[in-house]
Amino acid sequence: MPYENVKLFSNAAISKADLLKTHPGKYFIRAIMAGFFIAAAMIYNNVIGNIFKDVDPAWGKVLGGLVFSIAVLLIVFLGGELFTGNNLVMAFGAYDKSVTPGQLGKVWLVSYIGNFVGCFIFSLIFVASGASGTSDYFAGYVQNKLTLPAGQMFFKAVLCNFFVCLAVACGMKCRDEAAKFLMITICISGFVISGLEHCVANMATFVTAFFLVPGLSIPLILRSMFIVTIGNIIGGSVLLALPLRKMSADE
Repeated sequence: MPYENVKLFSNAAISKADLLKTHPGKYFIRAIMAGFFIAAAMIYNNVIGNIFKDVDPAWGKVLGGLVFSIAVLLIVFLGGELFTGNNLVMAFGAYDKSVTPGQLGKVWLVSYIGNFVGCFIFSLIFVASGASGTSDYFAGYVQNKLTLPAGQMFFKAVLCNFFVCLAVACGMKCRDEAAKFLMITICISGFVISGLEHCVANMATFVTAFFLVPGLSIPLILRSMFIVTIGNIIGGSVLLALPLRKMSADE
């Protein structure tokens, strides 16, 4: 990776930290909007899966992965602050010493909370609309997500954010919008089709499932969110950002 691309990510980290400091309300709205986009993509993905579950589940999974890509496409094209994408960007800034650990932590925390608020609001509207029609589909897989062994859950989360942060990096680096669209769609559909674990997508999934599927365990939800969040952080900030920074020639 050329050094100018390293500076691109580091400068983005500085901009995020400055926006949060000078305009915290605006930053929080951007985080909420990213939650909206993720929840919308989760709904789209699950409706596609529900439609195809009795016809051709394999095609449902492939098409669901493709349509889920709309989440990051909307964040890149319209703007939004996604916690998992910030794992990469802020880590670059920290490795480059352009942001402090405190600034990194604040951006991660506020974007995480804002993403949850966005997912909660949008998912609640989806349930309240009565348009879901997917309660059986949610019931068929959400318990499996919650009862995964901790090790599997963790490594699925690590791999997931490697894919997501690749999409974010390509979205920042590519100049042409068609190239951005292609690279983001390939990377995001890869993690969805592979069945990996994304903490923000899980926020939307668990909120929706909680109101549609009786008897979901809150302790299991919290366990999953904790493990997947830690795995996502490592996938974006260590597995991808660190080697990309190390292999880049300094100016």
